[in-house]
Order: sequence, then C-alpha cells, then structure tokens
Amino acid sequence: MNKIAEKQIINYIAEREIEERNILSSSFNIVCEKITLKNNVAFVAKYYQNKKDEFNAIISEANSLSYLSNITSLVPKIKFNSDDLLIMDYIENNGIRSENYQLTLANEILKIHKNSNTKYGFKFAAQIGALEQTNEFTDNWIVFFRDKRLISIFELINNNNSMPNHINIKIEKLIKNIHNYIPNAPTPRLLHGDLWSGNILYNNGTLAGLIDPGIYFGHNELEIAYLTWFNFVNEEFIKSYSNIIPIEKDYFEYEPIYQLYYSLLNVHLWDRIYIRDTENLLAKIKI
Repeated sequence: MNKIAEKQIINYIAEREIEERNILSSSFNIVCEKITLKNNVAFVAKYYQNKKDEFNAIISEANSLSYLSNITSLVPKIKFNSDDLLIMDYIENNGIRSENYQLTLANEILKIHKNSNTKYGFKFAAQIGALEQTNEFTDNWIVFFRDKRLISIFELINNNNSMPNHINIKIEKLIKNIHNYIPNAPTPRLLHGDLWSGNILYNNGTLAGLIDPGIYFGHNELEIAYLTWFNFVNEEFIKSYSNIIPIEKDYFEYEPIYQLYYSLLNVHLWDRIYIRDTENLLAKIKI
C-alpha cells in the first residue's frame, strides 16, 4: 500500500466513516479504488503502488481531466489531486446502452473534437495505460504520428520483446513510406487520447462518463479508427459524426494504419495475442 496516498485519502475523508473499499483495477503499477462512505457518497482514488518511473501518469490524467472539464460534463470531477493521489467522482455505470447510443456518443465526442489548434501535440505529456506519450508541438501530422506515436511504441516492443521478423519488416517499410498513406495536414483537433469501449461508461441507457483521458491535438480520425476497430461504433455513428466534421473520402484506406498503432500499444501493454491483430492489419494495408 502506498503510505503517502493512504494518508492523503484519510485526510480527505476527515471525520467521515468508510462503508466499503473495492479495487476496480490494478494495472501498470497503478491502483484504481472505489471508496464508499457511510453517507453513500462514493469516489475513486488512483495511486501508484510503488512509484518507479520519472513520468507520473496520475498527474497527467489529472491535467487532462481538468482541461476536459471545461468542454464536457462527462469526465469525472476532481476532488483532490497531488503527486501521489488523484481523487475524483465515482460514475455509476452498468453498461446498459440505449438504442440511439451511437448518436449520443457521436454528439459527445464532437464536443471534444470541435476544439482545434494550429499544431499537433499538447503542453504536457499524455498517458495511455500509464505509458508516457510525448506531446512536443509539431506542425506536421505525419511527423507527429510517425515519430511520437508509431515509432515510439514500435521501439518499446523491440527493446522489450520483439515481434516476429516478417512483421517488423512490414512495419519498418510502412514507417519509411507513411507519407504516402496518411494525410499530411488534417486540422489538429483535441482528442480524448484513449477512447475505447472500456473508457466509455453507460448507466441505464444513458451515456454516463468518459474516463482515463490522455489528451492532445491530433487527427480526429485516429480516434474514430480506435472506436471502429472492435466495431463499437457503426455506420450510424459515422454518418452522424460526418454531418458535423466530415470524414475524409479515403479514410477507410488508411484506417488500418491508425488501428495498427493501437494494436501495437496492446501488444506492449496487455497481451502479445494482439500480434495476430497486428498481422491482420498489415495485410489490410497491403505492405
């Protein structure tokens, strides 16, 4: 148990009594805990089990939540944060979605994506799965995506536990020629940063929350590709979204390149079974 974080939790609770404590998740050396008080007030506490790395994902998430709170009401409200602890509202969720959830989700994501910038990146580093994503501002999307996203995660895998050589050869070829595949200068739009089904909360048919952000300005279609990868959104979502922010006519040609980035993240962060998905995506790209 992180003694500093525990002391700060006790100080935050003050005279209130705890009814129950439940671990929601424990991964990447970070504990996410639901704490319910006797008065039925519940909140989430996030803290490192044992801080080792220089990058602090808890601070990064707090910064992202603070920024997004001015744009959407669906991110958890911060109650307390320090270098060691992030306390925020607990969002009730049971996974039950309404029939029109595609439209509701599109509208909420558009609130975020409508915010634009002149360059790609952000003023602080982003976190995804507690992994640092560098965000130095760049005026070229190809350079940003290639160097700060695709190459970054590809090198981490190679330095840790390299994938089969035939896959690496194809990825290296893609990296070398990526300027022939993805747009050079799409509008830099604000991204949630980790927008997959597990971070989109529903409760009794209502879109209840968007959690675990790691924001930066990038190509909005990168985020769309993450949502379509496991068929979480469909044509209804795409059509509704495109009515406000048009999706490029050749998007589906480079969609698997954006999905490849997320697949490589999963290989490194979660399970090497995603190497199979990586191989399938490379087949779609026809490298």
